[in-house]
Amino acid sequence: MDEKYARYLLGMSKGGYDLIAERFSDTRCFFWKDLGGLLEYVNSGDRVLDLGCGNGRLFGAIKEKGGDYHGIDNSEKLIELAKKNNPQAEFQTADALNIPFGDNYFDKVFAIAVLHHIPSLKLRLDFLKEIKRVLKQNGVLILTVWKLSPKKQVWRVLLENAFLKIIGKSKLDFKDIFYPWKDFQGKVLTQRYVHLFSSKELNDLAKRAGFTIKDFGETERGKDKDTNLFLIASK
Repeated sequence: MDEKYARYLLGMSKGGYDLIAERFSDTRCFFWKDLGGLLEYVNSGDRVLDLGCGNGRLFGAIKEKGGDYHGIDNSEKLIELAKKNNPQAEFQTADALNIPFGDNYFDKVFAIAVLHHIPSLKLRLDFLKEIKRVLKQNGVLILTVWKLSPKKQVWRVLLENAFLKIIGKSKLDFKDIFYPWKDFQGKVLTQRYVHLFSSKELNDLAKRAGFTIKDFGETERGKDKDTNLFLIASK
């Protein structure tokens, strides 16, 4: 994927989340149980970045662990909701590819369900390298992505997109899809770009960015029992 189109998709994703911010926030009111095990990496006094924080739903859990929480997201609307929901926390609108903090600043960085929304191999690698930059030496990245789904409708879309790419009719990369966000009546409000990872691909990407893998596995996400890949890696 060329970088110009990748940047266009990033802008489209940002606009989409601004559009659906309130409804999206309503579905992310509670801390999902599958994330609970990832909190064991937070120690009291840790400076923690929640990258792609959305409505700030991780704040309470990280605060309970004694972490010094900082949340950033590129959606102004979601940051407005995060500040409203958690007025005592620090939130700001920012680009995950240009994190507004200095080198070696954070002990831990959470990137929950963010990386799969970053288009192109180059920008995904830039994303991980930027996280590595702001982590302290031996700091830890806690990351999740959606796993490549076995659902028939997903595979059908993947195969259609792959065929279009092979014949030069698609700018997307292999394993890229657009995932619709629908209202209660089933009307599509926006299309979200998603890259569907395999386990090997995610591990290899983290290693290319210079991380050391500490743990890796799968967790169920949300009420639909879909699967996330999680990765714990150190600088």
